[in-house]
Amino acid sequence: MFQILHPGEQRKGKIAAVEFEGEPYGAGVSFFIGDVEPGKGPGLHKHPYSETCIIRSGQVAIVVDGEEIVAGPGDIVVIGPDTPHRFTAIGDERLIAVCIHASDRFIIEWLKA
Repeated sequence: MFQILHPGEQRKGKIAAVEFEGEPYGAGVSFFIGDVEPGKGPGLHKHPYSETCIIRSGQVAIVVDGEEIVAGPGDIVVIGPDTPHRFTAIGDERLIAVCIHASDRFIIEWLKA
């Protein structure tokens, strides 16, 4: 079995060029391709599964469990399950990142900063 989702069939998100939830397709993962302008990004949240982000271009300041790190092109950031995190695109360039959620659907618990 296989399925192809052509660009016109792909869902877009608030900060994502593409948001894909695997559940309807029998895929065990979900992901989004973030396309974030400098100064923007999601607030503090966590997931009951790990999230792996591959930074393609731009830079990102990520606060993970209270510690800030900066990642850039080629970096891979792995955030463990139930770990509070948020990120903000920094610098002059848009942030393009692929963030893979180890779940067949997005589960996001928004937290107060």
